[in-house]
Amino acid sequence: MTARELDAAGVTDPRLRHAYTVCRRLNARHGRTYFLATRLLPVERRPAVHALYGFARWADDIVDDLGTGRTPAERAGELDALEKELRAGPSADSTVPVLRALAHTAAAYRIDPGLFADFMASMRMDLDISDYPTYRDLYAYMHGSAAVIGLQMVPVLGTVVPRGEAEPHAAALGVAFQLTNFLRDVGEDLDRGRVYLPGEVLTAHGVDRELLRRCRDTGRGHPRVRAALREVAAHTRSVYREARPGIAMLDPVARPCIRTAFTLYGGILERIEDAGYDVLHRRVAVPGRRRAAVALDGLARLAAARARHRAVPAGRPAEDPEPAGRPARTVFRRRALP
Repeated sequence: MTARELDAAGVTDPRLRHAYTVCRRLNARHGRTYFLATRLLPVERRPAVHALYGFARWADDIVDDLGTGRTPAERAGELDALEKELRAGPSADSTVPVLRALAHTAAAYRIDPGLFADFMASMRMDLDISDYPTYRDLYAYMHGSAAVIGLQMVPVLGTVVPRGEAEPHAAALGVAFQLTNFLRDVGEDLDRGRVYLPGEVLTAHGVDRELLRRCRDTGRGHPRVRAALREVAAHTRSVYREARPGIAMLDPVARPCIRTAFTLYGGILERIEDAGYDVLHRRVAVPGRRRAAVALDGLARLAAARARHRAVPAGRPAEDPEPAGRPARTVFRRRALP
């Protein structure tokens, strides 16, 4: 479907089409849940999402060794080169395909360049910082690594309210997705020498790196670790609730995409809960049958949204009478960060 997407988006230059194709492959290979949800967007908007994801993935792969044997200094040098090109303003002449696609998308949708600078700042933190003592510290990191991703998406998705009203919810959704990934990937992150769980929560439950490593290596859980992960999961639920009203603020034809991502990432959190938080030695996932059911529901919602859009007179936004996603399972008031 790559050619169809690019044709619909009006991308005709061969080098630019290649750049978008590279981004799409990165999305399909590394972001299964995100890629599935993207398939529910109007076809002409999908290349932009692939470009945004492809850039984020490219930068993230520079930061993570991923078995390449690159030294921290070499990775820092690659990140410096990428950041230099971003500051200069990536263009269609960039030698890096993902930057060619990013430049085109950022110009087409007038995405704030500061969002990419904030993202790069968080990527640089990953070179030097291996843990986060407080929620405040973790949120400072997640602003650039997650919240800005939601903000970048808003112009692509479109809104039926002033953009400023939707942006806080979009930022919260990016944070909720990343917190879910942190919980799912505790063991993998330990292998990279990082812990993305707030130190204040771990300490409150008597958990340190040594205990986390022991649970990972033995494949056996521990009550203190479960209690700490349970607390972070409850906090994550509260962030999902903060994000949820934003779905109804989006362009009706974009809502099925985001609702699907909301449901599938929430499903990962449920699988973590169902596993009793014993996730350090395994990676939980939403079963394929469940993913297919959610995708089919998204397709049905998309068809209904398109039908309503065609039926609504020009100048009036189509309404979506259905609730924005399934209810959150856990009731938890989001903590005020210090």
